[in-house]
Amino acid sequence: MYKYEVLKVCKQSGARIGRFTTPHGVIETPVFMPVGTNATVKALSPEELKELGSQIILSNTYHLFLRPGEDIVKKAGGLHKFMNWDRPILTDSGGFQVFSLAKLRRITEDGVAFNSHIDGSEKFISPEKSIEIQQALGSDIMMAFDWCSEIGASYEKSREAMERTLAWLDRCHKKAQETPRQILFPIIQGNIFADLRIESAKRTIPYARCGIAVGGLSVGEPKHKMYEMLDALRPYYPEDMPRYLMGVGSADCIVEGVIRGIDMFDCVLPTRIARNGTALTFEGDLTIRNATFKEDFTPIEDGCDCYACRNYTRAYIRHLVNADEILGARLLSMHNIRFLHRLTAQIKQAIIEDRLLDFRDEVIPKLKIRGQA
Repeated sequence: MYKYEVLKVCKQSGARIGRFTTPHGVIETPVFMPVGTNATVKALSPEELKELGSQIILSNTYHLFLRPGEDIVKKAGGLHKFMNWDRPILTDSGGFQVFSLAKLRRITEDGVAFNSHIDGSEKFISPEKSIEIQQALGSDIMMAFDWCSEIGASYEKSREAMERTLAWLDRCHKKAQETPRQILFPIIQGNIFADLRIESAKRTIPYARCGIAVGGLSVGEPKHKMYEMLDALRPYYPEDMPRYLMGVGSADCIVEGVIRGIDMFDCVLPTRIARNGTALTFEGDLTIRNATFKEDFTPIEDGCDCYACRNYTRAYIRHLVNADEILGARLLSMHNIRFLHRLTAQIKQAIIEDRLLDFRDEVIPKLKIRGQA
């Protein structure tokens, strides 16, 4: 039911192209997964996502637990039918949102008690509850409930979070056996301490059936620290399953991640910055709302085949954004997601040609990445 095959390994970098088979379709890796937090990728329909080239999307356990509730989704026939998406879906565990969004929370051995960010009501998620929610949602890939220690956490605190994550993983694994059509991805933690990361990987891998994730990176640490942790982990990954770097979506990090053995990525970045009037391009980010583009009647990016670039100009989209018209955010969201899918296609071609390191050296200096560290 779940199978991962390595199709090609780049002789220059060791990066790979793979085929990940799931009950709702085959995913070609490397892959970027758009985030549909509330069972929708903001401003876009499933049909538009397919046209853009999206193979799999991510939805959020925490948010769907609070609204509309996993029981409603289950009654609708599961998340695929509820949102009319017939391709693979990955659901995160809700752990990161519990820690990042809840103002009042109490972490115990049993789980996490917190107050809803919507109405302040008291809630509780245990490892078993996280899996129960994801089972009701019916996603293809479920994520283990984990504790992501904050950037700057001490070694002792980072170890505590790692040990708690491993204890919770055992409980998630047992609960996940109830639904064999869904697969559980365990999560490696350890903050920015290489020895903790390696220990976490060694103790986490036995729980991995056909996929493993790296969490707790891209949460505020300098990018070079992220790369150091990925370099430390690379020798320990299983070869016969996909590796997922959670919460990463900037172009440079995707390229560098693939070079370091990562196959799957997700992030809210492309749609979030679209709503703020920013476009991703191979020549760097464009703040379309700026006056520079008032009389610019060219596409967002020459050579892009997305709907926005085929039909509209920078000047028009700038007008929409500055007039607070929804279409502006929609068009930029289409473009930005298509940009990341085009990027992964170019990465695959560079792997086929055994020149991914050369590709990195050609592309990254042009990107002028947001928040480059």
